[in-house]
Amino acid sequence: MAHTDKQTAFRLGVLIFVYLAILTALEFYVAVAVPSVVVLSLIALVKAGLVVYYYMHIYRLYQETETDPNSYEYKAGTLRLGLWLFLLSDAFAFGGLAVARFNLWGMTRPPLNQVLGLIITSVLLVSSFFMNRAETAMAHGERRNFVISLVITLLLGIGFLVGVIGIEWPSAIHEGITPSSNTLGAVFFMMTGMHGFHVLTGVIFLLIVLRNGLRGLYSAERHRAVEAAAVYWHFVDVVWIFFYPALYLIGTGV
Repeated sequence: MAHTDKQTAFRLGVLIFVYLAILTALEFYVAVAVPSVVVLSLIALVKAGLVVYYYMHIYRLYQETETDPNSYEYKAGTLRLGLWLFLLSDAFAFGGLAVARFNLWGMTRPPLNQVLGLIITSVLLVSSFFMNRAETAMAHGERRNFVISLVITLLLGIGFLVGVIGIEWPSAIHEGITPSSNTLGAVFFMMTGMHGFHVLTGVIFLLIVLRNGLRGLYSAERHRAVEAAAVYWHFVDVVWIFFYPALYLIGTGV
């Protein structure tokens, strides 16, 4: 039964990723062919819902836990709740940036490279897939699979940062979009900078988890730090699920 459960968990992770990939491709097509804010918003909501439920496992908040404060299960449940409360408060900051984008830009946006936006978005989505795979592997005691998947996640996270900071930012500056040029530049650099900072902290978090994993500090029964790192990483992905259409797809490039 354990083997079956493990295979089911891995297959579910693959299935959710396939759904996310299809929705992202559809999102790009809608933006190019028949731009519709309503459709793009609905696609983003569906993608975020899939990640929050199946990758971030929000339903675990409602699972019954041990009542003994000294038990591992009780402490893990407390950590889980605390992390979600932190992410909820963090979401308000990102939400404020999204509101600023629509308030200041309206139905316009910077003339950004939509193909590059699709590429870096895909990189982050793939990283979420491997993060889910790493967490699933540890939950079933597969240390080697855990390490490999986590390393791939780290590399993809770094690749995303390179794409945004190393390629997109210089390209935007070359087009005259700077933090001090106008509201387009100010909001663009604030949104991508704030998100990029969270990706960077996520990379650092994953590096610590990787180091501890290599030291054998986690097991199938005790890996709450791995779960916390996964939830945080997926949260960063969820934020970008909304930022991507807001920056690259919705509105007319000016």
